[in-house]
Amino acid sequence: MAEKLPENQTMPAEGEFAALMEASLAERGGEINVGDRITGPVIAITETTLVVDTGTKLDGVADKSEFLDENGELTLQEGENVTLFVVSVRGDEVVLSKVLSGRGGAEALQQAFENNLPVEGKVEASRKGGYDVEILHHRAFCPISQIDLAFTEDPEVHVGQTYSFAITTFERDGKNIVVSRRKLLEQERAESELRFLESVNPGDVVPAVITRLVAFGAFAEVAPGLEGLIHLSELSWSRAEKAEDAVSVGQAVTVKVLSFDRDKKGRPRISLSIKQAGPDPWDSVNEQFAVGDKVEGKVTRLADFGAFVEIAPGIEGLVHVSEMSHIRRIAKPSDVVASGDVVTVSIKDIDLAKRRISLSLKDALGDPWANVPETFAVGATVTGTVENRQQFGIFVTLAPGRHGTPARLQAARRHRSGRL
Repeated sequence: MAEKLPENQTMPAEGEFAALMEASLAERGGEINVGDRITGPVIAITETTLVVDTGTKLDGVADKSEFLDENGELTLQEGENVTLFVVSVRGDEVVLSKVLSGRGGAEALQQAFENNLPVEGKVEASRKGGYDVEILHHRAFCPISQIDLAFTEDPEVHVGQTYSFAITTFERDGKNIVVSRRKLLEQERAESELRFLESVNPGDVVPAVITRLVAFGAFAEVAPGLEGLIHLSELSWSRAEKAEDAVSVGQAVTVKVLSFDRDKKGRPRISLSIKQAGPDPWDSVNEQFAVGDKVEGKVTRLADFGAFVEIAPGIEGLVHVSEMSHIRRIAKPSDVVASGDVVTVSIKDIDLAKRRISLSLKDALGDPWANVPETFAVGATVTGTVENRQQFGIFVTLAPGRHGTPARLQAARRHRSGRL
């Protein structure tokens, strides 16, 4: 029996009823459909689920296990924003997930295809042109060009990995399924790029992770899927011949954003610097060093006129060839030192304006003539080595850097007697 309406209240007309429904949905914040991408804060965490504010009258729930790291620790907390997909709507229950996974059939895959829902899949094997991928107990094919953003040199690196995929082709009730991981990665990169542009400006210092090394520097990820280039000259204040001399893949670093633009294809091009993210070592040179100090350093490179020695990270000084030896005239630096040698040098001069430090190897060793009067007293008999013979006499080395020139007659007498 139909329920009787109260007096003075009439059944709304069909058009009015539709308007009332539309108003109700507007009040609720709009409809939620399977496949929608929802971003909202976590408003509650239970033993098994996360409750997320969907921006409507209906809250969404997600499986807590999706947000645990390899140690079983939860990777977010209440109040943090999370981006998820609507995988199911039943009445007032909205189920959210990072991807569609678990058990399911062709119907679930069809739904994922039609609603652009990511699906979880395991790369089972590589074959000509791509990979066999298992998704919801169905076999799919992923072209090799769609497995990653960059070209894959070794196809086997992806075998056995579990990734999120987008279904790009679904035909014959699931007998022909083609998937793409790259499509999702490009979406993620585009979103990261937008967030990066909105929140970061040139000059800002941000965290990053080294992702790959190249001949001219290293690439670092500054946001999910978004990389920037650190040129070789910007990897360290110390001179680096190769990127691996300064950083390694997977290393967490702090970088300064130098510039942000796009290449001819419209792809983001970000220039980064590690060394500019920290203090300039030359700003504290006067606090570390003074003229006359003896310090230890490493020979970084050789030039025709001398050798460069790093006495602190990013601080190099020059040892001129004339400052290499008290003992002999040096024709080229390689006669005394080689790149990589650790040497003790004395600081002769510091010019902060020109960022130059003059160093000396021979001053660090000391002048061999400084204690000659005490070591070689007049009248003392000493032993030496004949280095050169001239008409007026012979040159005798008494000690490194110290030579004597006896008179001709005295030299002749000693020579005849066999004494030097």
